[in-house]
Amino acid sequence: MTVAASSAHAVQQGTGKRRRFLRSELARGLGLISPGFLYAFLLLLLPIVLVIAHSFWTQDYLTIDRTFTLQNYRQALTEPIYQDLMLRSLVISLVVSITTMLLAYPVAYYISFHGGRNKNLWLFVIMVPFWTSYLLRVMAWKVVLGYQGVLNSGLMGLGLIDEPSNAFLYNSPAVVIALTHAWAAFAILPIYVSLEKVDRTLLEAARDLGDGPLRAFLRITLPLSMPGVIAAILIVMIPTVGDYVTPRLVGGTEGVMIANAIQAQFGRASNWPLGAALSVTTMVAVTAMAGLTVLSLRWLARSAR
Repeated sequence: MTVAASSAHAVQQGTGKRRRFLRSELARGLGLISPGFLYAFLLLLLPIVLVIAHSFWTQDYLTIDRTFTLQNYRQALTEPIYQDLMLRSLVISLVVSITTMLLAYPVAYYISFHGGRNKNLWLFVIMVPFWTSYLLRVMAWKVVLGYQGVLNSGLMGLGLIDEPSNAFLYNSPAVVIALTHAWAAFAILPIYVSLEKVDRTLLEAARDLGDGPLRAFLRITLPLSMPGVIAAILIVMIPTVGDYVTPRLVGGTEGVMIANAIQAQFGRASNWPLGAALSVTTMVAVTAMAGLTVLSLRWLARSAR
């Protein structure tokens, strides 16, 4: 076979492979998702690139100096106020994530294993309160926890306190309560989906082999539902660090989080480079905390087995 014939044969083979690929389900699937994926990717990538770029610049009122500098990161990492806000934000986010998961898991478990024909109804009931505005739900907690709120009125009616207390609002616990309620449904759904995939025959086999309900749950149900638990924690953890509406409304001075400082830099302070540096630092810190949390949960799942 001549060199020209070999080249023609190779080209023909390559053309045939491309044609088979274009007719495959993978190619059709990529063709369907590519426009939306590229659109979403650009909407996420471009703002992040701009934020990272701003974090290495400086600003004098309305003038941006594009000279490369690490001053913004030094300020973000060394100033005590930003260190305290970052630590408080990470702690609140972790507490909210764990609390939400602990409250959501029993609900999802009950719906999955005991919901019967009413599973869809239960899911509908859970989702109905979240049709209202996020801001309205946070404001409702001000009514509940406020000085003249429902909680104080109830405690006074029961004779447990003599006068209204300011201890329930404008602090970190109030932020945790409001955020836990705000993200509860988003934690229930992934856990429920994961529990629905658990093979019930495995639980029957465990009972036949002498495992009690608790042991079967720890050895089978919990490890198999761990992907839903991890998803729920991540869904709650990542947005709560960047939430500045809830801390502003119910947090007071004790519940301020890093997102409030970032919003202030992009707003009143008009210092976009410092705000960008705080944003990038927060993204890195949240990524590290999320990674450690996932590794810890996977270790616990393997240990339970």
